[in-house]
Amino acid sequence: MPSRPRARGALVALVALFSAGYLAPYLLPTVVGRLAAGLGLGPSQAGLVGSVLLLGSASAGFTLAARVERIGPRRAARLGLLAMALGYGSAAATGTLPLVVAGVVLGGFGSGTATAVAASGIAGRPDPQRASTLGLLSVSATAGALYLTLPRLGGGHSLPLLALAAAAVLVWPVTGRLPGATRAWRGAPSVTEPAGPLPYRRAGAVLAGCIVCWSLAQNALWGVSGRIGTGQAGLSEVTVGAVFALALGAGLAGVTAAGALGSRLGRAVPIGAGTVLIAVCVLLSSTAGGLASFATGEILWNTVYPVVLSYLLGLAASLDPRGRWAVLVGSASSLGTACGPLAGSVLSETAGYPGMGAVLAALLLLVAAPMAAVARHASGRPLVPGSIRRRGGAPAAFMAGAAPATTALLPQVGAPEQEIAPIPPPATGARRTRSAFRLARPTGRG
Repeated sequence: MPSRPRARGALVALVALFSAGYLAPYLLPTVVGRLAAGLGLGPSQAGLVGSVLLLGSASAGFTLAARVERIGPRRAARLGLLAMALGYGSAAATGTLPLVVAGVVLGGFGSGTATAVAASGIAGRPDPQRASTLGLLSVSATAGALYLTLPRLGGGHSLPLLALAAAAVLVWPVTGRLPGATRAWRGAPSVTEPAGPLPYRRAGAVLAGCIVCWSLAQNALWGVSGRIGTGQAGLSEVTVGAVFALALGAGLAGVTAAGALGSRLGRAVPIGAGTVLIAVCVLLSSTAGGLASFATGEILWNTVYPVVLSYLLGLAASLDPRGRWAVLVGSASSLGTACGPLAGSVLSETAGYPGMGAVLAALLLLVAAPMAAVARHASGRPLVPGSIRRRGGAPAAFMAGAAPATTALLPQVGAPEQEIAPIPPPATGARRTRSAFRLARPTGRG
């Protein structure tokens, strides 16, 4: 029985780490806006600082993709949280631009480290889809609360950065529930076993490449949504803020619905159809000329986006139970997110907001089919040598893919064979009557 509370505690720690690591991208619009207002930066300069933050997060993921188990989840998580606290805290404490950039880079690297540990641990759990959904639900609720709270506490660039540093400090105590360097994740292979080659290289590479474009399109729209509302739709800042608050609430509802739906529809349908629906929302928001069209596009988009993201994260986790593809795909997503604000600004300046929306929608439609194909053909296949050809079908194959390939399941070279008691056949020609057979009972001999 003690293993169940321990596993539950590890899940709480992973969800908390996921929330802390993903909080920086969720707060990116307010971070960029506060940097521009507080430090006197232009929109492009402030956006570049935000991109540098996310590039630091992506670089951490690419660096730690296959090293979390070697370093130890607990140690890696604490190093990441320490970098977050020091980086964001120092950036909030100074008004000198080079020091702010340096602190933001360090904090971004810490956010990426926390995300890498969380992704690696979630991939080793029996149901990575549910754990990813809980993480998105947590970070959406946290970001929504901060979006409602920060404007009431004053201006300046310090508050959102202090919020990121405070999140790292609050998550620190739960890292004690994570395993050390010598203990494996629940449901993942032991760290003492050889890592082996990265499975599903082609499918994983396609998924990582597509999610760069997918995340770029999301954040390109997110980076200019405020300007679309105030400039093109003619809304006040208060009205735009209320729309964003409703959109974040809708995101919570979407994540909850994704958790309730689970794997009933598989992953291909939510990923493919959801991405097509997001493309429609992008067109609606980018061409909005009033409150109704702008609010409909933003709220519907923020409802569907976290649902598709949860299935994409679950798909990446299912490709490798050691979490390497989960970390790499998450880092690719951070890379696309980092390039999003710059892409949105350039496209909106050259082609206008409707032209930008058309380009982003076309990009989303272009990657929808390959991502759905990966979900259909690679998700849930066994990750152990050989294949399952027994009754049980896809569920049995999925469980084999999620479970560790322990050495007990594989032929052991030089291992002693188990002795089998010989059963002598009856003598030739001997006739056996029914009375010669009897039930096996204890003989009573000690």
